[in-house]
Amino acid sequence: MIKVSDGGSTWTMSGGSSCTHPTVLPRLGEHVNTTTALKQSTTTTTNGYMNGGPTALNSHKNNESTTLKQPTTNGYVTSETSIQEEDGLDERGALLKIVLDIVLKANLVTGINPTEKVVEFRHPKELKEVLQVGVGVNGCSQEEMEAALEQVVHYSVKTQHPHFYNQLYGGIDEVALTGAWMTEALNTNQYTFEVAPVFMLVEDYVISKLANLYGWPNGDGIFAPGGSLSNMYGMVMARYKKYPDVKRTGVFGLKPLVAFTSDQGHYSVSKGASWLGVGMDNVVSVASDSQGRMKAEELVKAVAAARERGAEPFFVNATAGTTVLGAFDPLQELADVCHQEGLWLHVDACWGGTAMLSKKYKHLMAGVDRADSVAWNPHKMLGTSLQCSVFLTKHRGLLQKCNSARATYLFQQDKHYDVSYDTGDKSVQCGRKVDAFKLWVFLKFHGLDALEKRVDAAFSASRYLSKKVAGRPGFRLVQEPQCTNVCFWYIPASLRGLPETPEWWVKLSKVAPELKARMVKQGTMMVGYQPIACKNLVNFIRMVTTCTPTPTHEHMDFVISEIERLGADL
Repeated sequence: MIKVSDGGSTWTMSGGSSCTHPTVLPRLGEHVNTTTALKQSTTTTTNGYMNGGPTALNSHKNNESTTLKQPTTNGYVTSETSIQEEDGLDERGALLKIVLDIVLKANLVTGINPTEKVVEFRHPKELKEVLQVGVGVNGCSQEEMEAALEQVVHYSVKTQHPHFYNQLYGGIDEVALTGAWMTEALNTNQYTFEVAPVFMLVEDYVISKLANLYGWPNGDGIFAPGGSLSNMYGMVMARYKKYPDVKRTGVFGLKPLVAFTSDQGHYSVSKGASWLGVGMDNVVSVASDSQGRMKAEELVKAVAAARERGAEPFFVNATAGTTVLGAFDPLQELADVCHQEGLWLHVDACWGGTAMLSKKYKHLMAGVDRADSVAWNPHKMLGTSLQCSVFLTKHRGLLQKCNSARATYLFQQDKHYDVSYDTGDKSVQCGRKVDAFKLWVFLKFHGLDALEKRVDAAFSASRYLSKKVAGRPGFRLVQEPQCTNVCFWYIPASLRGLPETPEWWVKLSKVAPELKARMVKQGTMMVGYQPIACKNLVNFIRMVTTCTPTPTHEHMDFVISEIERLGADL
């Protein structure tokens, strides 16, 4: 059980300020080891909405009458209609209280016990039968909705579990969730100061802060719905800078435009080329070295070859923290090439850009200040809530010129306030969530020093695991980690000491998928796996460490021992 105090407490925040409030949540950083098991039961409803799932954690019944009177201050309402009777709720905010209770009881933000399952796995057909997601004509009761929400938690992957290493993102802490809930509750749009005055100022501040972090005191930027769109912003701006008229006339009559990215770069570059009319065939894959880093000399050759065939190079996508190997492209060398060739250098730092918060590891990003633009996802390694992605550029004002359409119903120039804060025309979107606020809450409450410690811990854990793997019988590193990606093979006892023939490698390629299946079915852990065909690497385990929850060396020891346990009979 989580104890909730009736009194108030004071939390000291960065900058010397403090805030006093009821102690509804455990103190930040307090690990709650006790968990409430979600008991299975069968729930039958009158409209057949749901059958099966965990029992309600709390009914939140109110014993008193909760008939709500409509406000009559202005004399426009005299009805005493019970809103609760109409919508089936016991009281105002009942569902919100239920959700908060479920989140706390399941320890989704206060620290899941490592012995709990990462996922209660069911195959799609089985899960469909359990969930019964159909919607009835008359809706459902509060109790049915509560049970449904508990089912959602019960069968969902617990990304905040300390042994979720599956994706390039992880859990969410109390502060990050607070920021996300606040943005949803206020439900406004990030395009004009008129409807989002606070959020416009917050985004302006955060963009300025981040631009300075990446070395651009007069930089610009915008929050976008994910890293793929942030990378696309870079491509759009590169095209606009080279051919401003393309905004009005299109690409007709131009030479084929060519973009370059490494053979380890993210697929969003090809997707962006498709959407922008550049074409996937005009995205040139540049060879990488044995560590997965783009070769600058190969880029030079690729640019020359494109020009020889009559095409027009315009955009280079470097990567800071590739998806699989976690490689950091040599930004200084690539910047030299782009300067010589007159090309826009964009850095996809969606994963590895978090290293900029660490004095110890920011050297991995050396040269990023020479780039034209960068994309970073704080929702990945750092641990803000999905989605939170930012596009930054050193070219102030170019975003506005590139994307503005000057909608007169939205961006009127004769408003009663400073319309320079109506920054929505910088975006390709109209509707845009106030994602900058989520990062601001995270930064303001924790402070940069605390976040730096989390980043250092994530990198430290990956280095510790790498050393353990390198010295452990039956384990083999693919390469030393650059980011927090640790890539390795587990070689079962049945394959050890044998000649490493093509047939041997085929057998080894089946080990990682089988290990993944076993750990997911048992719910003990989640890691990724994949091959890299262009480097002749068969399936290997790729696991990553993130800042939230903060990984420890003990967590890494568990990874080793659990893989050995799961693969003992292979």
